[in-house]
Amino acid sequence: MTGYFAPKGGLPPQTALMTQRAVFTPSYAFIPKGCFSDIVTSYLPGWDKTRLWLIARPMTGFSETFSQYVMEVAPGGGSDTPEPEVGAEGVIFMTEGEIWLSIDGQDHDLGPGGYAYLPPGCQWRVKNAHTTPARFHWLRKLYEPSPGLPAPEAFVTHEQEIAISWMPGTENRWGTTRFVDPEDLRHDMHVNIVTFEPGGLIPFEETHVMEHGLYVLEGKAVYKLNQDWVEVEAGDFMWLRAFCPQACYAAGPGRFRYLLYKDVNRHAKLRGPGGFGR
Repeated sequence: MTGYFAPKGGLPPQTALMTQRAVFTPSYAFIPKGCFSDIVTSYLPGWDKTRLWLIARPMTGFSETFSQYVMEVAPGGGSDTPEPEVGAEGVIFMTEGEIWLSIDGQDHDLGPGGYAYLPPGCQWRVKNAHTTPARFHWLRKLYEPSPGLPAPEAFVTHEQEIAISWMPGTENRWGTTRFVDPEDLRHDMHVNIVTFEPGGLIPFEETHVMEHGLYVLEGKAVYKLNQDWVEVEAGDFMWLRAFCPQACYAAGPGRFRYLLYKDVNRHAKLRGPGGFGR
């Protein structure tokens, strides 16, 4: 069975050392699992019996294209009006417990490993009708229409229904679970799962225009973020701005896996300070 780390909250004892691993830089941010305490949770209008850790949000110099929430819905909780932003699309990925999800009148039951794409303009609702908390990631982005391309349709699937696409020449040590066809240009974001078997690595410094959010679901590794090698483990979150160099070495002893966000398939906007693009 695949394991998915989900934070439980709480607070460290007063005897705990204050020094931890959190880092915020102009090129990346690293939020270790120890930061997911009760004191940094948030609440949302329209959501009952729900709290969340908001780990990425659009702001200059940080996450510019997306937001990411780690949701915790108590028994009986949920929302009939979850998304307030006109034009927003979303992805839900379940890590613990179960929820009932309705998308445009179609009902679905999601458990750990369940994945749902929520296109802009869809009507969706979510409820935890069980006796234990439900925990999931909710990623949001303003959809960018492109001439001649319709918006994607909603879909629901499960990680185990999709084979890992192993990178060529890696002896099946580094691969991606792709929930969307990379050649489907209707989609302007991908939320995938990246898997490294023990000994797998990214053998060069990836440097590219895509912004990333990486939440570690399982295992541990050392990850290069700009100029720094950082030890990471299940429950940690990394945000990388565009062109931040990255690499990875997963020494083991088990698999290293993370939920990956990236923006794709759209032109770079030609506007900015000083009137560019006007």
